[in-house]
Amino acid sequence: MEEFTPDLDRTELGKVQIAPEVLEVIAGMAASEVEGVAQMSGGFVGEIAERLGRKNIARGVRVEVGSREAAVDVSIIVKYGHRIPDVARNIQDSVRNGIEGMTGLSVVEVNVHIVDVELKAEEKAPAAPGVEDYQRVR
Repeated sequence: MEEFTPDLDRTELGKVQIAPEVLEVIAGMAASEVEGVAQMSGGFVGEIAERLGRKNIARGVRVEVGSREAAVDVSIIVKYGHRIPDVARNIQDSVRNGIEGMTGLSVVEVNVHIVDVELKAEEKAPAAPGVEDYQRVR
């Protein structure tokens, strides 16, 4: 599939084009709202950019756009305890519905890449009274 900006609508006033980045934002929002998704995974560079203060809603999303179709790849981190096949299927449905509903493009595939599992944060047990923390390394 070629990567270019599709001409969705030509009228006497001009044409309407949707940039691939817009589809990435739509897909990112749709995927992140699915129950069981801990966060999107944009890799090392995306995480550095976010730490520098740049919020990227499309983090972990790659879209290929044709004149009438789109293919999407989504990389996510799943919350521990959620059934991965169910989360993946819900992401596929949500992304497809979001893109098709907002743009009119046909989504031919949504590939979900599970890159990690977010474990529940364990509560730190309080230390026993009178017992000091032992340091192994000084």
